[in-house]
Amino acid sequence: MSARVEADAPVAGVTLEASYERCRRLNKRFGTTYYWSTYALPRVKRHHVWALYAFCRHADDIVDDLGAAPVDVRAKALDDLGGRFFDGVDAGSSDDPILKAVVHTVRAFGIDTGCFRRFLRSMAMDLTISGYDTWDDLRGYMDGSAAVIGEMMLPILEPLDAAALRYARDLGDAFQLTNFLRDVAEDLDRGRVYLPREDLERFGADPHRRAVDDAWTALMRFEIERARRLYRSADLGIALLPPSSARCVRAARELYAGILDRIEADRYDVFARRVSVPGWRKAAVAARASFRRG
Repeated sequence: MSARVEADAPVAGVTLEASYERCRRLNKRFGTTYYWSTYALPRVKRHHVWALYAFCRHADDIVDDLGAAPVDVRAKALDDLGGRFFDGVDAGSSDDPILKAVVHTVRAFGIDTGCFRRFLRSMAMDLTISGYDTWDDLRGYMDGSAAVIGEMMLPILEPLDAAALRYARDLGDAFQLTNFLRDVAEDLDRGRVYLPREDLERFGADPHRRAVDDAWTALMRFEIERARRLYRSADLGIALLPPSSARCVRAARELYAGILDRIEADRYDVFARRVSVPGWRKAAVAARASFRRG
């Protein structure tokens, strides 16, 4: 069952608590790295992160998991989601079983709705764009698909310094690039390549060959180091968060960066299987972060 099927299931008179619970289930099922990391947050905040995740997951499923639906049908569904969300924010509430919690979170923390417009714009790009020529072009897409997620999160994390914004964006990009490297085969199946063409040409690498040759290995080493530079930059921002928030972000950062280690351990073969951090390690990192102080 896709996340969208679950999200669209009718619920008569859904309560706010039930809506947040749906968001939690979506996060637990489809975003386990983020899910385990949220347990390092105070209880009063973690459900708000689940709500933001559920919105992003819902939109992503419209783009990728509507079966054989044509582009115009997907585009309309994405527009409808945005319309229901913005109407809910304006009205102060929503009857949608997912958006009810999302709207509550946005209004509770004063999250800029412009972030959601940028996110939806990048999701719409996936309907018609299959690749990007340069790293700058790709980061233009990532502004709405990744960096903006860091911006959405900041009001919940309550940074101690406004300078945290830059680093939150870098962390979002680091997570996204890690996803791109892990999901090369899955994205190829959807007709997309999220590695800059200039990099592919520089190393003579072709993901369509699905072969781990010298060119592919060199490309992956280059991109992994690029991701690690983003993580190192993001680390500067973790110091600008209060301890309760820093623990959560540090746990997510550790787990996501661990995916890069797993790719290296598999000798850069992201075609044979989808690498992941074991569930026991996610639970262990989250538990350690929850008990850490300072």
